[in-house]
Amino acid sequence: MPPCTIIQNPLSVRHDAAGHPESELRMEHILPALPSSLETVPAPFARAEDLLRVHEEEYLSRLEDLSARCPHEAVWHLDPDTYLTSGTWDAARAAAGAAVTAVAEALQGRPAFALVRPPGHHAGPMYGMGFCLINNAAVAAAYAVEQGFRVAIIDWDVHHGNGTQHIFYDSDRVLYCSIHRSPFFPGTGRPDETGTGAGEGFTVNVPLPRGSGATQYLHVMDEIILPETATFDPDLVIISAGQDALSDDVLGGMRLTPENFGTFTERVCSVARNPPALVLEGGYGRSHGLAIREILSVLDAWG
Repeated sequence: MPPCTIIQNPLSVRHDAAGHPESELRMEHILPALPSSLETVPAPFARAEDLLRVHEEEYLSRLEDLSARCPHEAVWHLDPDTYLTSGTWDAARAAAGAAVTAVAEALQGRPAFALVRPPGHHAGPMYGMGFCLINNAAVAAAYAVEQGFRVAIIDWDVHHGNGTQHIFYDSDRVLYCSIHRSPFFPGTGRPDETGTGAGEGFTVNVPLPRGSGATQYLHVMDEIILPETATFDPDLVIISAGQDALSDDVLGGMRLTPENFGTFTERVCSVARNPPALVLEGGYGRSHGLAIREILSVLDAWG
């Protein structure tokens, strides 16, 4: 298998708020830990048609307008958690474009990681929240579905991806599986949230209590998430890769190590017919870069 392609978002520096957990400091913790030999490509802007598959035009226009009107070096807020700047619209479009690029790479037989911010899995059709503005993984999944592929999204971020669930809740073309802490923000992701209409049974939520570690996570992966994914037999697996369940994460409250994320990646690869595409979500601890290094070592060796 070809080595993993990294898609980066140089414009993320324009979406930055000093002191906020979701700031460019995240990249400063990640990038020094990565192998210098990685193949990296810059993120293109997502096309309007890609964004409109999952977000309403009214919402996208509002984001663009707010970003355009935000004074240089000012920070405005959509809600107490979620901010924007004058560079947010460009940064968010590029993050979504990186996710689409990662999927295109994976469909060509190359594993890829959209190592970008801002994250996306809390963003829904008409809203941003939880640090998220455009749902990068959902935009990428919808791009693949448009081409006739069936997609599984495995979300191991410590928070439930309510936006991703919302977007695909009535679809039988996307299997959404989430392992997350509960009770916790955003308050969704109960086991009885399983989809509606044609999508009934294609949403799988497994909440875990605060303080869960590798034993609990691997049990869920091996007994629930991976069997569901194998049964669905997707053409493509997208991982909403949030590493905020690391033990040193300032928000997560879980007990995982960087090595655990390499193991999770191995497990997902074992049921994937094609290379996976990964999209960065949360992760705010100093060991975040080491966790991503573990993930990349598996992707580079797999095949």
